[in-house]
Amino acid sequence: MYTAEVDKKIKNLASDIYDKLVAVRRQLHKYPELGFDTYKTADFIANYLVNMGIEAYKVMSGAGVVGLIHGTHSLDEFSNSCDAGITEKNLISTSDKFGKVKTIALRADIDALPVNEENTFDYKSRVPGVMHACGHDFHIACLLGAAEILNNLRHYFKGNVKLLFQPGEESVSGAPKMINEGVLENPDVDACIAAHVWPDIPCGKIGIVHGPSFATLNHFIISVHGKGGHGALPHQTIDPIIIGCNIVNSLQTIVSRKVNAFDPAVISVCSFNAGTSVNIIPDTAVLKGTIRTFDISLRKQLEKLICEISQGIAKSMGAEAFVEFIYEAPPVINDSKITDLFIDSASKLISKDDIITNIRPAMVSEDFAFFAERVPSTYFYLGCRNEEKDAVYPLHNSKFKADEECIKIGASLFAKFVIDFLHQDYT
Repeated sequence: MYTAEVDKKIKNLASDIYDKLVAVRRQLHKYPELGFDTYKTADFIANYLVNMGIEAYKVMSGAGVVGLIHGTHSLDEFSNSCDAGITEKNLISTSDKFGKVKTIALRADIDALPVNEENTFDYKSRVPGVMHACGHDFHIACLLGAAEILNNLRHYFKGNVKLLFQPGEESVSGAPKMINEGVLENPDVDACIAAHVWPDIPCGKIGIVHGPSFATLNHFIISVHGKGGHGALPHQTIDPIIIGCNIVNSLQTIVSRKVNAFDPAVISVCSFNAGTSVNIIPDTAVLKGTIRTFDISLRKQLEKLICEISQGIAKSMGAEAFVEFIYEAPPVINDSKITDLFIDSASKLISKDDIITNIRPAMVSEDFAFFAERVPSTYFYLGCRNEEKDAVYPLHNSKFKADEECIKIGASLFAKFVIDFLHQDYT
C-alpha cells in the first residue's frame, strides 16, 4: 500500500532534514555525557521531539527518553486527540483507543566514553576526557531523523512507534534498567530494531546477519593463593606469579584445542596483578579476563574448563585458585522473520548489493540483547567508512569519525522498516 509513494517521500524528507540532523549530531558531539549522567542529552532529545509535536517522557530519573508516535492511517478523525508534550509515562495506548494495533520500538544509545578526543574539527568534544568515540551521537541523530520522517508520514500507517533513547549502554546495564521501568509496555512492543555505525563497512552500505550478531559479555576473576616470602629465597615460597603465568598460558589452549573451529569463542586474560615490591614474592595473584561466545551452552563449557585448568594447575603447584564469573549480557540474537522483513524493506531504498548479509557477527557485546530477549528484534551495522573524509578509525578510538551521510541512510531505513512492519501481518 502506497509503497512507491511512501518510498519517495521517505527519501525526500531524509534529504530535506539532513543538514539539520548533521547540526544536531555535531551539537551532541560537542557535549558528550557518560553512563547514566546523560541529563542534558536527554533534555535536548525530549525538547527536540516535543518541538516536532511528538509525545515524549523521561525515564531513568531523567537520563533517558521515550517518544511515542501514533499512526493515523484510517484514524484521521482521531488525529487531534493526542496532545504533544513531555508527559508522565502512564500514557493511553493506541490499542486502547482504536482496538488492537501493533507497536514497534526503535532504540538508540546516548552515552559517551571516557576518551580524550584527538580530532581537530571545530565541533570536537568540549568535555575533557569524554568523547562520543562509539558513534552514539550518530545513533541519536538517526533516530531523531526517523522520528521526524515518521511523524510527517503518520497518516500512512496504523500503529504505534516507540522511540527509545537509552543511557548506560557502554556499561551494558542501561537496557535492563530501562526495560524494568516498563518501556516495552503501555503499549506493548511487538518488535524492536537498532543499529550501530560500523567503520569496517563503507558509507552507503549496511551489514546484517541472521541469528547471533553480538557476543555474550562475561568476565572472570581468578585469585591464586600461594605463600609469599623473600625474593632471594623462592624455595621457601609458593609463588603465585609463576602459577598465574602457567594458568594464563594454559587458558589460551582452550579455544584452540577444546572448541570446535566453527564455533566462535574468545578467552582473553586482560589483567594480571601481583606484588608491590622488587624483592618480595606475594601471597596472591589476581587474573581478570573476558569470555565471548554466541552460544550460552558453549559459554558454560568454557567456564567449566577455566575452573578445571586454574584449580588443577594451582593444586599441582601447592596453591589454591578461586574462580568467579560475572555475567553482563547475553548475545544479541536477530529474529529470523524480523531480519528478513528488514532486508526486504531496506532493499526498496538502497541496492541489494549494498546490503551485506554474509558479514561476520561481532565478538563485542551490546545490551540491546536484553530487548531482543523480550521481543522479536534485529540489529544492523550502518556503514560509515570513507577514506576521503578520514573516517577510517575504529570504534572507541580517540580519532574516531564517521561519514555523516550515514545519518540520512540510517534515518531512512528506520522509517521505511517501521512503515513496512506496521503494514504487514507479522505475528
